[in-house]
Amino acid sequence: MKHTTSTDRICLALPTNRACEEAIVGIAEEAAYAARTFGIEVHLLILDSCDQATWTEHTRVVADLPAIPDVIVHHLDEARQRDFLRRTIQRSDLAAPDRLLTLMLPADLSYGACTNRAFLIASALGCRSVHRRDSDSSYQVLDGEKVFPIHHELASLGKTASKASAAVTETVLAPHHGQRRVSMVGASFVGEPSVDIAEIERLDAGVYHDVVSLWAPAHWSDEQKGQLVEESFKGAGTTPFTEDHSTLTLVDPMRVDMCNIAFHHEVYERVPLPPATDTIGSDYFLIHLVHDAALPGVLHNRHIQNFYTPFRRTDAGFRAYQLRFVKFLLSMLYLNDVYDRMSAAPDTALLDEQERVRADVISGFLRQSAGRDQTENVWRLDRVSTAYRKLGGRYAEFADLMDARRKQLLDEAQQDTEDFAYLIDAWPVLVGVARDTGLGSAGA
Repeated sequence: MKHTTSTDRICLALPTNRACEEAIVGIAEEAAYAARTFGIEVHLLILDSCDQATWTEHTRVVADLPAIPDVIVHHLDEARQRDFLRRTIQRSDLAAPDRLLTLMLPADLSYGACTNRAFLIASALGCRSVHRRDSDSSYQVLDGEKVFPIHHELASLGKTASKASAAVTETVLAPHHGQRRVSMVGASFVGEPSVDIAEIERLDAGVYHDVVSLWAPAHWSDEQKGQLVEESFKGAGTTPFTEDHSTLTLVDPMRVDMCNIAFHHEVYERVPLPPATDTIGSDYFLIHLVHDAALPGVLHNRHIQNFYTPFRRTDAGFRAYQLRFVKFLLSMLYLNDVYDRMSAAPDTALLDEQERVRADVISGFLRQSAGRDQTENVWRLDRVSTAYRKLGGRYAEFADLMDARRKQLLDEAQQDTEDFAYLIDAWPVLVGVARDTGLGSAGA
């Protein structure tokens, strides 16, 4: 469908590569709440990368959803996603179309790429914002009613900060930011940690500290690293929701998670997410960018309930998540450098005269970062290997696998940085083509 400008549309997105019937039913309820409460058109986008049997079951669940006024469901398998991407890339006339298609829909898991597809499809649908949820989470319940984060997202997102202040509990924002738009609204999660390393802490708290601290910049003090370890991957803890609280502010990236986030289109249509594969945290870049560019956001407390799927308990699941964690640690050599550059730059250097993010500045930072020496990452791999061998068992076995792939892992982290810069430069053209041509038959 090709959009018009007369309808206020949003995209509520659920990427998944696992069976998640309850999550589909739940997010449809959130879509209905949004349409009913805010009088908008909600495009519920399910990006389904599951196997055929799971896809078939999801199709049945989607077909059984009640018809909801102003809620339009798009359930797209990878074939339909690929069709949309291929047409969009071909019409863009950009160089290296095969490389672009691989970055947008890689063969391996990519948290950033699946969200980038949601961003691009949202542009094709004419949506003003993307609201992302995850398939391994659910909603908290208060007095028998599900607590939907979209309540806070739609109350503020896209408004100027001065107008949005009426919809929040408190405002902690400099007055000169009052005319900037609220670009992000988010919260965190309660329940199980977001990364499968809690067992390490139970086995050896010292090893846990050593490993988790590796995602900090190497030059940080022991005190700074200790504080980072204390805050990492634990979300909002375990305290259940009892009443609303929201703050209009420059949102601390450590306080929000991508399972519970919404972005205004003026952010994600300017800069995508890193398309790195098998790397946790690769989808968190925009949270840092919004903060460092001094774009207003809202931090609320309608936290998502996080849980572990059965696969994460298996040996294969263990190896997969440990690899994603190690690749995350290696990515930080480059991303920490970019974050430092962004935070050191005045917000006027990151924004154009219309106070929109300057994508060329960000891709420039990435290209500078990609040239960094790999010595620090060699040190990270040494530290992880030593720590995991101390734990023994399947951790020592994983260390063997990791050490055998050492050069490949080092080179992939550098290549991922270069790929991200490349995608940023191509992104405005892709978004423009998607917006002009719509989703087409892929949305059926």
